[in-house]
Amino acid sequence: LVFDGRSMAAAADGRLVHVAKAFVEDFAVVDTAAPGPAVEEPSDGWDELEAALVLGIRDYAAKCGFARAHLGLSGGIDSALVATLAVEALGSERVAVFGMPSRYSSAGSVDDAAALAGALGLHLHLLPIEDTFTACLRTLEPVFSGKAPDVTEENLQARIRGNYLMALSNKFGWLVLTTGNKSETS
Repeated sequence: LVFDGRSMAAAADGRLVHVAKAFVEDFAVVDTAAPGPAVEEPSDGWDELEAALVLGIRDYAAKCGFARAHLGLSGGIDSALVATLAVEALGSERVAVFGMPSRYSSAGSVDDAAALAGALGLHLHLLPIEDTFTACLRTLEPVFSGKAPDVTEENLQARIRGNYLMALSNKFGWLVLTTGNKSETS
């Protein structure tokens, strides 16, 4: 739960006379006898959303005792955004990123992930998942027999990646940051 801050004070006539800072600890004294001139009501925008997300990551990691966080970096926009927010929240020295290519990963996506990692001051650890993916398909083969490959196989690679990320979390005590939307994570 992220509190936005922005405590407000209003004069007796309803004028807004003070707005505290958003998404950081703030302290203010307002003289209610002489409240001063009106101030503008804050508006929400991308900067506020970014501040909320960074605060959420930073506070959750600190309050739950995670010294580091990690995520799968695919080269797509979702993981790029999460990696950028993680570095802003925790610093590059506390974030690890893992590329987990398989047959559905293009060379361009791996290159994009590596370029972003470098720009954020991170090392992209590559953990190819093709062997695991092939083993899963072999296990499912008797049940999938006669069915053409479809989105099922592509989604299977995401589930494999999730297992690897959880294994890293369990082994090292790192916080896993998910990079998918709510539908994907459920």
